Amino acid sequence: MNIEDYRTYCLSKKGVTESLPFPKLEDVLVFKVAGKMFTATNITTFSSFSIKCKPETIEELRAEYPAMQEPSYFSKKHWSNVIMDNTISDQHLYEWLDISYSLVVAKLTKKEKLNLENQ
Repeated sequence: MNIEDYRTYCLSKKGVTESLPFPKLEDVLVFKVAGKMFTATNITTFSSFSIKCKPETIEELRAEYPAMQEPSYFSKKHWSNVIMDNTISDQHLYEWLDISYSLVVAKLTKKEKLNLENQ
């Protein structure tokens, strides 16, 4: 996966927006659904990206995949940083992006989910 594949895939999901919201981290591209972040990466390096994970499986995934590490800026219980070192298949990367997106959508209010469905 490269930065363009990552961006295209994220934007293909319903209701997703992209932005560079952090003035002090001007190279950090964030993807949100209904205003809630589900992934972020540095667009200059694309050396990793952050995803939301299920708390009950996060430690198991980190043990199985050394490239999945604790994030620097997010909750270690809910987020992981995936190092783009070519040790993880694109299939897994897309799967993890799907999970991250789904976890965020699951936490939306009924109104937000309805708005998303109507987009």
